[in-house]
Amino acid sequence: MTDPQDDPAVGLRRQLQDLFVSVRRPTYRSLETHAEQEGRALRTSTVSDLLNGPAMPRWDTVETFVRACQRYAKTHQIQLSDKLSDLDWWHAEYWSTENALANRAARREKSTGRAVPSRRRRSAVPAQLPAAAPAFTGRLDQLAELDKLVPGDHPGRPSTVVISAIDGTAGVGNTALAVYWAHKVRDRFPDGQLYINLRGFDPHRPVLEPATAVRGFLDAFEVPAPRIPTDLDAQAALYRSLVADKRMLIVLDNARDSAQVHPLLPGATGCTVVVTSRNRLTSLIAAHGAHPVTVDLLTSHEAQELLARRLGAERVAAEPGAVEEIIARCARLPLALTLVAAHATLRPHAGLRELAGELRDSQSRWQTLTGDDPATDVQAVFSWSYQTLTAPAARLFRLLGLHPGPDIGAPAAASLAAVTPAEVAALLQELTRTNMVLEHAPGRYTLHDLLRAYATQLAGSIDSAEQRHDATARVLDHYLHTAHTGDGLLLAHPTRTRITLPPARAGVTVEEFADHQQALDWFTAEHAVLLAALDHAAATGFDTHACQMNSSIAVFLFRRGHWHDRLATGKTAMAAAVRLADPLVEADTQFGLADAYLRLGEYDEAHDRLSRALQLYAGAGDLAGQAHIQHGFCFLWDMREQPARALDHARQALDLYQAAGHRAGQANILSKLGWQHSRLGDHQQALDYCRQALPLQKELRNHTGEAHAWGNLGYAHHHLGNHTEAISCHQRAAGLFHDLGDRYNEAQNLANLGDAHQGAGDDHSSRGAYLRALTILTDIDSPEADKIRAKLAGSPTT
Repeated sequence: MTDPQDDPAVGLRRQLQDLFVSVRRPTYRSLETHAEQEGRALRTSTVSDLLNGPAMPRWDTVETFVRACQRYAKTHQIQLSDKLSDLDWWHAEYWSTENALANRAARREKSTGRAVPSRRRRSAVPAQLPAAAPAFTGRLDQLAELDKLVPGDHPGRPSTVVISAIDGTAGVGNTALAVYWAHKVRDRFPDGQLYINLRGFDPHRPVLEPATAVRGFLDAFEVPAPRIPTDLDAQAALYRSLVADKRMLIVLDNARDSAQVHPLLPGATGCTVVVTSRNRLTSLIAAHGAHPVTVDLLTSHEAQELLARRLGAERVAAEPGAVEEIIARCARLPLALTLVAAHATLRPHAGLRELAGELRDSQSRWQTLTGDDPATDVQAVFSWSYQTLTAPAARLFRLLGLHPGPDIGAPAAASLAAVTPAEVAALLQELTRTNMVLEHAPGRYTLHDLLRAYATQLAGSIDSAEQRHDATARVLDHYLHTAHTGDGLLLAHPTRTRITLPPARAGVTVEEFADHQQALDWFTAEHAVLLAALDHAAATGFDTHACQMNSSIAVFLFRRGHWHDRLATGKTAMAAAVRLADPLVEADTQFGLADAYLRLGEYDEAHDRLSRALQLYAGAGDLAGQAHIQHGFCFLWDMREQPARALDHARQALDLYQAAGHRAGQANILSKLGWQHSRLGDHQQALDYCRQALPLQKELRNHTGEAHAWGNLGYAHHHLGNHTEAISCHQRAAGLFHDLGDRYNEAQNLANLGDAHQGAGDDHSSRGAYLRALTILTDIDSPEADKIRAKLAGSPTT
């Protein structure tokens, strides 16, 4: 026999008895009269059964009794508690009891195997999931992560799951993932599945109100209309009562924000809720322990698999190059790829190469990425998120389409939009929250290629040509002036005079660096961006920016051994310098190009560039410039193993530096004179020159020149048999170059250190130094790595 205390109806009866006591126990006849005044019928026997009988009453009986008590209290000026005077609360309480009784009956039926007679109607079992996407591809990690979040299988796990397209806004397939997974696991939810599109980003219909969503769920349970309260809180309470103690899957698709979702969350942990949104639902994660699941762009392999499933493996395999381009042009965005596949299906005789060409053409790209309704139009889908942005954030998004690099930092974004760093932080936060922009690394923001193209198109149609020109000028100013500042901390190249810049434009944020390392870190982070910015400057008429930026990033590229980048930027800057028709700018650029050719072993080309630069400097009467070129010739002939010719150019450079009063140049060339004397076998003379250079470099605080002087001293000592002194000098030189981030010269001194250790009979230390040098030279793709390999091949292994 069932314990009466286990009967859910007992709790409801106690609540009714509390109300009866609160209105001071009126006679049953009196309540019958007050019910009649409400237009309702209430017999005295019914009141007795309601308060004392074991049966569960009907809702209309409970409602009539409650209304009669409330009218009686009002007539006799009796103050009731907020709860007892709230009919919606009674409504929710009643249906919570009704649902609990139904659940108890179901459990008894399951345990006994026999049907349990009951006048109560069992709740409907909703099955509202839409069809899963055909040819669903990939997402194995996300599917596995979702599998782990089903309550019951993993106690203590949160019951609410947020799928947020963090790495790709509209079109990334978060709805497809949610629905596919829901179908995959629906058997684990025997009490049904609820689904609703909250229309958070629908251009034609308003965002779905929570009250409408709750009412839809109540309809799914086939709750009769008269039993549904009018108040949202009461409706939500009834909804929570209906799903209490059930194992249900609830998919809340396309939510605008957390506020829209809160009323739709059940209170029971047996239910799993999957929420999809283009926005990051931070409040849902904080308040309900929701688990964010990242939905990124497809991998290249997943994208190819998607196309193969749609078009057939043979068709995809027949044109691998076209498939690769289609995937790249679609930015691995699932919506874009499925649209291309649809067009290819409708044109079975057209080659995929033709579709790739249409995507390549900016005029036809968007037509190829369009379906026959807005939900399958990539531009339209992007626009739904764009339209939710505030005006300042929308402007920044458009201007990001003008940015030339693969990603952008906050200071550059502030310059692009001419706002303060504090203002841009708020705008970037809005763009990342809405997944229009991704913060792929701390402080580094990017958007995939299709979003970039969409932003560029918006900028072209909304912002004037002048506004776009000014934004480009500001961001180029940011990179140029910040690079110039950082270049000063890296210290000037031994044979280069730093340029002088005009003031940055209004609205430009120029970054400041505390020290050399901070500057080096900035150059490293911005390396690819700076190369792209220089190319963009030359391509858009900012030739002066291109030439000045080429000069300002030269030291960094030199230090890191990026010779091919140095050559590419030099060629771009050279074309800009010719357009500017400024002899000194061209001379500086020719000299930089010559240096790149020298490092890459293209000596004839380097000689031609140096010769042209020397003519230009001589024509302008620039003594220091001519001295730099003589220094360059010295280096050239040194690399070509002709130290006598190199020494002759070094002497000419010294004379020119002295005539120009260029003390830094004199210090540098003194060290070079010492090196050339060593190369010619006059090591004692080499020591004399290097000892003159060293104090001058220290006085000038030229750490680069000091490092070179120590290295040349070490070389001379080694060949004089002073191995202990040589080891000390090369260690100091390698340490200084390491601190400066000059990898090439660090490697050179490590190689020389290996020679000095070998001369001292320490083969173990020698091999260690050679290996460290080889690692650097291989990493920077220097042709001199082969020399170190040869030394290692001939050295003992222990």
